[in-house]
Amino acid sequence: MDSAQEAKLDLVCRKIGLKPGMTVLDIGCGWGSFAKYAAEKYGAHVTGITVSKAQVELGKKLCKGLPVKFQLIDYRGVKGKYDRVVSLGMFEHVGYKNYRRYMEVVHRCLKDNGLFLLHTIGGNVSAKANDAWTEKYIFPNSLSPSASQLTKAYEGLFVMEDWHNFGIYYDKTLMAWHNNFNKGWEKLREKNEKYDERFKRMWNYYLLSCAGSFRARNIQLWQIVLSKNGVSGGYKSIR
Repeated sequence: MDSAQEAKLDLVCRKIGLKPGMTVLDIGCGWGSFAKYAAEKYGAHVTGITVSKAQVELGKKLCKGLPVKFQLIDYRGVKGKYDRVVSLGMFEHVGYKNYRRYMEVVHRCLKDNGLFLLHTIGGNVSAKANDAWTEKYIFPNSLSPSASQLTKAYEGLFVMEDWHNFGIYYDKTLMAWHNNFNKGWEKLREKNEKYDERFKRMWNYYLLSCAGSFRARNIQLWQIVLSKNGVSGGYKSIR
């Protein structure tokens, strides 16, 4: 899993043509894994934004001494212009009513010759509500966009340069998580009494049902590269 994660981060950097000194906005930066990798391996200057205080605190520790800064801010309040913008696994929490606003914010923050990479789980059909069980127990207020919802959201703002589907591989990722979860269950249960048998059943159900959905090709995982005006001479797809 660690090597797969590093390969993903490197693929993102290569897809956006990251070079030393470039400024990057990481929307929904999480714990700072992309920011750290892009700064260490590619010499980028990264600004990560999140609405989680815990993520900002840990991100600062992990990226100490690197050209990385974190902001505790909603994406709609971000300012500045950047050479590149990335967003990895955050768009699922934007909500369909905000898709267009999100794209407008990215357009405003991206330099005219810049690239934007969006990494998101996607659905085969357009929806306005998540599965009720997942909504209640796992990811409140989450929703995976469809391809048509995405294209409508960025219509007139961006040129689609590349659309890469990783859906079949996410099945393997979820099965690896499922295996690791059960291997480490006894240690996890010892740490906190809230991790009871109900919790175990719930997470096994979630991980396996998601793996099944990816295996059945009902849901997808996309990396989409967008530009503001089209890449001069064409964009070369990276795999």
